[in-house]
Amino acid sequence: MLDRLREASSRQERTSVAEWAAGVLRDGITEGLFPPGERLPEDALGGVMKVSRNTLREAFRLLTHERLVVHELNRGVFVRVLETEDLRDIYRVRRLIEGAALRSLGEPPYPLEALEQAVAEGRKAAQEGRWRDVGTANIGFHKAIVALAGSPRTDELMRSILAELRLVFHVMADPRAFHEPYVDRNQEILRTLQADDAAGAARLLAAYLDDSERQLVQRYAGRTGAPGSPG
Repeated sequence: MLDRLREASSRQERTSVAEWAAGVLRDGITEGLFPPGERLPEDALGGVMKVSRNTLREAFRLLTHERLVVHELNRGVFVRVLETEDLRDIYRVRRLIEGAALRSLGEPPYPLEALEQAVAEGRKAAQEGRWRDVGTANIGFHKAIVALAGSPRTDELMRSILAELRLVFHVMADPRAFHEPYVDRNQEILRTLQADDAAGAARLLAAYLDDSERQLVQRYAGRTGAPGSPG
């Protein structure tokens, strides 16, 4: 685990040290290195990233603000376990920003390269049975939808929302059962955009998000312990 964290550390651009450390930990959390409910070992992490305790605590504070970790008094910092209502709220936000991104598209042709890449990666991963990677490609697809709006602020909001959503994926017992149907649905949305039909793509996306929320809530409910706690 710590070796993989070192690899993630080398990929992060060093902005401020605390932001850099938060970025490394964020990647570790969203990639499943630290599953929901797991305690983040302060001494070990500080040693791997070669940062001070104060810097690491500032990184934890940033991740708490992003709803990725929680601090338990006298126990430490834990990867957050989402409640079902958190999941519903994530989908409320997704409908707002993803739907708006498609509805606000100007005249075609649209810049679809990132969407095309995400669909191709998802199909390849599905063919090879790499269902966690299918989930990663799916996240990339929805990031690319929001990126069509051309707003760095919206991109940042979507990154945060999808990082929270990954916390849900990491406790799912059967990722294939959830992700497999959406490989074709991503392709369908892409083809509709390639046909210059943004309104049609927005309708497909709305139905997609409704189905996705319903399935995730059904599978997720009852799988966690106390809401938001480290279990």
